[in-house]
Amino acid sequence: MSLASLRDAISDVDRALLELLRRRLDLAAEVGRIKADAGAPVVVREVEERVLDRARRQAAACGVSESVLEGVFQAILRGSVERQYRVGIDRREARGGRILIAGGAGGMGGWLRGFFELVGHRVDLLDPAFAPLDPAPGRFAALAAVPDLDAYDALVVAVPLARTGETVAELAARRPRGPIVEIASIKAPAAEALGSARAAGVSTLALHPMFGPGKPLYEPMTWVLAAWGDPETERQALSPLLAHPYVKLVTVPFPHHDRLMGWLLGLAHLSSLLFGAALSRSGIDPDELAACASTTFTRQSATALSVLAEDPDLYLDIQHLNPHRSEVYAAAHEALAELERLTASRDREGFREALGAARRAISG
Repeated sequence: MSLASLRDAISDVDRALLELLRRRLDLAAEVGRIKADAGAPVVVREVEERVLDRARRQAAACGVSESVLEGVFQAILRGSVERQYRVGIDRREARGGRILIAGGAGGMGGWLRGFFELVGHRVDLLDPAFAPLDPAPGRFAALAAVPDLDAYDALVVAVPLARTGETVAELAARRPRGPIVEIASIKAPAAEALGSARAAGVSTLALHPMFGPGKPLYEPMTWVLAAWGDPETERQALSPLLAHPYVKLVTVPFPHHDRLMGWLLGLAHLSSLLFGAALSRSGIDPDELAACASTTFTRQSATALSVLAEDPDLYLDIQHLNPHRSEVYAAAHEALAELERLTASRDREGFREALGAARRAISG
């Protein structure tokens, strides 16, 4: 066969594969409907592993490595999961609430708008960035321009960390009927304003989405509720707001939130910053590093770059404004010193114990 005829034959096979893939995704949608009606989880790891195991066993017959065929079916599984999530969201009950997002022109403000509208809410936006724009319904450049805060079922604060407390205080001064829901990564800067608002009889909720504005709307999403009062009462207050069928809401005490984030965010970001900062002192050409990169280096680089590409001001605030920063930094210094000592003395048993302790700290 000529090259052209081989390519035509491949195109025919591709069309057949696409039709089979469409059929598979239609079946996944039916599964999604059943799961949505039953309230069952979309992702079932045991089922996914069986699919991947079948693919790996057929790799030799296809003349490719197991990793190649596994990657193909992982992509198919991701598509099936997204299709099931879409079906689940389409079958939600529209709540019909009305929400004002302070900081609506920002990255998370834009993401929240899409999320709330998908859930079924009507959304208005408040942000000084709108000042140069012509007036438009549902878009305000200043709080004074919002005619009636009582028209909203919730006021969501998605402004920079350092401005969260100030914004909460401004909203609370208007005594809105709906709760003020702030989403700051670090709660300490807003704690005083939140406490004052609650003392004045204004409902406040401290929520934290554990993802950034690039998060797809059809994947599992974890939110942390930093409960100031009764956790169950606050969860119920959030229920209409987060009426997305695949939201995972985790509750922690308000005073514990920032310490937890010191490790979940502060340390995770710090390790990526250190990785890049140390490499910048190596004097080795980045192209040479990339050309010779090991699997571990490649994975670590991808993680570091995802952090280093973010807003430096935000990441500095996450480090600086966390009152538990010193605890995290001290532990990092101590861990590095210990690893340096074990390596210099070639203490095999100590090194093995240190790695075991580190493994348990991550995986339990």
